[in-house]
Amino acid sequence: MFDAFKRKINYLRVSITDRCNLRCIYCMPAEGIKLLDHKDILSFEEIVVVIRVAMTMGIEKIRITGGEPLVRKGVVHLVEMIAASDGIKDFGLTTNGILLGNFASQLSQAGLHRVNISLDTADPGKYRQITRGGDIRDVFLGIDAARKAGLEPVKINCVVKNSSDELDALQVKEFCRKEGLEVRFIHEMDLESGCFTVVEGGSGGDCKKCNRLRLTANGTIKPCLFNDLGFDIRELGIERALTQAVEMKPEWGSLNLLNKFHNIGG
Repeated sequence: MFDAFKRKINYLRVSITDRCNLRCIYCMPAEGIKLLDHKDILSFEEIVVVIRVAMTMGIEKIRITGGEPLVRKGVVHLVEMIAASDGIKDFGLTTNGILLGNFASQLSQAGLHRVNISLDTADPGKYRQITRGGDIRDVFLGIDAARKAGLEPVKINCVVKNSSDELDALQVKEFCRKEGLEVRFIHEMDLESGCFTVVEGGSGGDCKKCNRLRLTANGTIKPCLFNDLGFDIRELGIERALTQAVEMKPEWGSLNLLNKFHNIGG
């Protein structure tokens, strides 16, 4: 699939839940969020059908996101269902890593290729502060489990406030150097003001090269993170929703006033 600006659209990010086991300060308010009704969240069967239709239209890369995808019951079975689809060249999952120690081996056996793990600091106290209670030791266990399971390359996503020269970012960089991990620095974004930059060490945020669509947990295909456009697969049908999302994909990101990071899939 090619959009109006001749970008090849071959990447689908799939949010499977809006639930999360952390409350990161840049993602969620301290009091929590209004969660989707379970009846509105796509079933595993619906997700797999969307992916398979998307693959017939040119999608080759799939990434499972959330919320935190590992909190969804049966996630290993979903990965197995998706992996059984022919033609996936890159099948990844983004996680905060808290539960990864319990799931890494099963996910690998189910057919997942690799993982991205969020880690914004290497300091246990600061991590607890940023995540409002998370235990960084669980993340370290998850990283080790992912490597042992062959979910490589393990990539670390580090959110920075202003610069990758910040103390926490430098600590994460050094940790990754010692451990042989790839690190990407993601500057803190604001959907409502349209504030975003290109990811250091990655391709996210580079509009002229953007090759992705997003499927939200409740079935909306979004052509751009920083845009209010969305096409409901249940109302329009899968192929039509995908086609319209590609046709209407904007040249540049602008503002998103309808969504938050916890419900759009990142």
